[in-house]
Amino acid sequence: MAKQEKTDNKANEVSFETALKRLEEIVEQMEDGELGLDDLVVAFEEGQKLVKQCSEKLNEVERRIEVLTKNSAGDLETKTLDQAELL
Repeated sequence: MAKQEKTDNKANEVSFETALKRLEEIVEQMEDGELGLDDLVVAFEEGQKLVKQCSEKLNEVERRIEVLTKNSAGDLETKTLDQAELL
């Protein structure tokens, strides 16, 4: 069942750019002060989910582009993927 939930969560995720755009819309609505309390709470909860999704995506991308390599002294260095390919 947990595997099914994970699959469902992936299907519900939107692209980073779409999530960020929606976050901007939510912030604008909240700043306008025209949302009632119930709508404000719903928007806040949606925003929290989108922030978490964006943060996870950024962390995933960061892990993918950083590569640990050893320099000539034998010490580990963190390089971007582009820099590591040049070695």
